[in-house]
Amino acid sequence: MECEFPSVNSNKQEIQEIFNSVKTIAVLGLSPDETKPSHRVAKYLQEQGFKIIPVYPKEDEILGEKVYRSLLEIPVAVDMVDIFRKPNALDAVADACIERGDVKVFWAQKDIVNNKAATKARNAGMRVVQNMCSMVEHSHL
Repeated sequence: MECEFPSVNSNKQEIQEIFNSVKTIAVLGLSPDETKPSHRVAKYLQEQGFKIIPVYPKEDEILGEKVYRSLLEIPVAVDMVDIFRKPNALDAVADACIERGDVKVFWAQKDIVNNKAATKARNAGMRVVQNMCSMVEHSHL
Protein backbone atom coordinates (compact mmCIF):
# COMPACT_ATOMS: atom_id res chain seq x y z
CA MET A 1 0.00 0.00 0.00
CA GLU A 2 1.27 3.44 -0.88
CA CYS A 3 1.54 5.86 2.04
CA GLU A 4 0.83 9.55 1.67
CA PHE A 5 1.89 12.39 3.93
CA PRO A 6 -1.03 14.75 4.62
CA SER A 7 -0.29 17.94 2.69
CA VAL A 8 -3.78 19.27 3.48
CA ASN A 9 -4.57 19.37 7.20
CA SER A 10 -5.99 21.55 9.98
CA ASN A 11 -3.83 22.85 12.81
CA LYS A 12 -4.55 22.47 16.55
CA GLN A 13 -6.41 25.80 16.78
CA GLU A 14 -8.65 24.83 13.86
CA ILE A 15 -9.30 21.44 15.47
CA GLN A 16 -10.40 23.18 18.67
CA GLU A 17 -12.71 25.41 16.61
CA ILE A 18 -14.10 22.30 14.89
CA PHE A 19 -15.07 20.68 18.17
CA ASN A 20 -16.54 23.94 19.48
CA SER A 21 -18.84 24.27 16.47
CA VAL A 22 -19.75 20.70 15.46
CA LYS A 23 -22.90 19.06 16.82
CA THR A 24 -23.74 16.25 14.37
CA ILE A 25 -21.14 13.72 13.19
CA ALA A 26 -21.73 11.08 10.53
CA VAL A 27 -19.32 8.20 11.20
CA LEU A 28 -18.54 6.40 7.94
CA GLY A 29 -17.56 2.80 8.58
CA LEU A 30 -18.94 2.68 12.14
CA SER A 31 -18.64 -0.98 13.06
CA PRO A 32 -21.08 -2.65 15.46
CA ASP A 33 -18.05 -4.54 16.89
CA GLU A 34 -17.19 -2.90 20.22
CA THR A 35 -13.51 -3.86 19.83
CA LYS A 36 -13.09 -1.86 16.60
CA PRO A 37 -11.62 1.67 16.71
CA SER A 38 -14.62 3.14 14.85
CA HIS A 39 -16.98 1.89 17.56
CA ARG A 40 -14.80 3.12 20.43
CA VAL A 41 -14.31 6.55 18.87
CA ALA A 42 -18.01 7.00 18.03
CA LYS A 43 -19.05 5.90 21.53
CA TYR A 44 -16.60 8.40 23.05
CA LEU A 45 -17.87 11.25 20.86
CA GLN A 46 -21.47 10.31 21.69
CA GLU A 47 -20.64 10.35 25.40
CA GLN A 48 -19.18 13.85 24.95
CA GLY A 49 -22.56 15.08 23.70
CA PHE A 50 -22.17 14.87 19.93
CA LYS A 51 -25.03 13.45 17.85
CA ILE A 52 -23.62 10.38 16.09
CA ILE A 53 -25.07 9.10 12.82
CA PRO A 54 -23.74 5.65 11.84
CA VAL A 55 -23.06 4.93 8.16
CA TYR A 56 -22.46 1.21 7.62
CA PRO A 57 -23.53 -1.33 4.97
CA LYS A 58 -25.24 -3.63 7.50
CA GLU A 59 -27.14 -3.36 10.81
CA ASP A 60 -30.22 -1.31 11.61
CA GLU A 61 -28.92 0.29 14.80
CA ILE A 62 -25.49 0.98 16.30
CA LEU A 63 -24.95 2.79 19.61
CA GLY A 64 -28.71 3.31 19.83
CA GLU A 65 -28.77 5.27 16.55
CA LYS A 66 -30.40 4.42 13.21
CA VAL A 67 -27.84 3.22 10.66
CA TYR A 68 -27.76 4.65 7.14
CA ARG A 69 -26.20 2.90 4.14
CA SER A 70 -24.70 6.07 2.68
CA LEU A 71 -23.96 9.66 3.57
CA LEU A 72 -26.50 10.85 1.01
CA GLU A 73 -29.36 8.96 2.74
CA ILE A 74 -29.07 10.93 5.99
CA PRO A 75 -32.15 13.20 6.22
CA VAL A 76 -30.71 15.72 8.72
CA ALA A 77 -27.86 18.24 8.52
CA VAL A 78 -24.37 16.79 9.03
CA ASP A 79 -21.66 19.06 10.47
CA MET A 80 -18.76 16.62 10.27
CA VAL A 81 -17.96 13.37 8.51
CA ASP A 82 -15.59 11.14 10.53
CA ILE A 83 -14.16 8.59 8.10
CA PHE A 84 -13.04 5.04 8.91
CA ARG A 85 -12.55 3.85 5.32
CA LYS A 86 -9.59 3.02 3.11
CA PRO A 87 -7.83 6.05 1.57
CA ASN A 88 -9.00 5.18 -1.96
CA ALA A 89 -12.65 5.51 -0.81
CA LEU A 90 -12.16 9.16 0.17
CA ASP A 91 -12.62 10.57 -3.33
CA ALA A 92 -16.21 9.31 -3.36
CA VAL A 93 -16.70 10.51 0.23
CA ALA A 94 -15.54 14.01 -0.71
CA ASP A 95 -17.94 13.99 -3.67
CA ALA A 96 -20.83 12.93 -1.39
CA CYS A 97 -19.95 15.66 1.13
CA ILE A 98 -19.95 18.24 -1.66
CA GLU A 99 -23.24 16.91 -3.03
CA ARG A 100 -24.85 17.18 0.43
CA GLY A 101 -23.72 20.78 0.73
CA ASP A 102 -23.99 20.91 4.53
CA VAL A 103 -20.79 19.16 5.66
CA LYS A 104 -18.36 21.57 7.30
CA VAL A 105 -15.62 19.12 8.34
CA PHE A 106 -14.02 16.26 6.39
CA TRP A 107 -12.12 14.17 8.98
CA ALA A 108 -10.04 11.14 7.91
CA GLN A 109 -9.00 9.03 10.88
CA LYS A 110 -5.52 7.90 11.95
CA ASP A 111 -3.49 6.38 9.11
CA ILE A 112 -5.99 7.58 6.48
CA VAL A 113 -4.64 10.11 3.97
CA ASN A 114 -5.86 11.07 0.51
CA ASN A 115 -4.57 14.51 -0.46
CA LYS A 116 -6.59 14.64 -3.69
CA ALA A 117 -9.86 14.08 -1.81
CA ALA A 118 -8.76 16.43 0.98
CA THR A 119 -7.98 19.18 -1.53
CA LYS A 120 -11.35 18.67 -3.20
CA ALA A 121 -13.09 18.97 0.21
CA ARG A 122 -11.08 22.05 1.22
CA ASN A 123 -11.75 23.73 -2.14
CA ALA A 124 -15.48 23.16 -1.50
CA GLY A 125 -15.19 25.08 1.79
CA MET A 126 -14.75 22.26 4.29
CA ARG A 127 -12.18 22.09 7.03
CA VAL A 128 -10.01 19.04 6.55
CA VAL A 129 -8.27 16.79 9.06
CA GLN A 130 -6.27 13.74 7.96
CA ASN A 131 -4.32 11.05 9.81
CA MET A 132 -5.65 12.10 13.23
CA CYS A 133 -8.00 10.38 15.66
CA SER A 134 -10.99 12.56 16.57
CA MET A 135 -11.21 10.92 20.01
CA VAL A 136 -7.54 11.58 20.79
CA GLU A 137 -7.70 15.16 19.52
CA HIS A 138 -10.91 15.92 21.42
CA SER A 139 -9.56 14.42 24.65
CA HIS A 140 -6.50 16.71 24.44
CA LEU A 141 -8.65 19.86 24.44
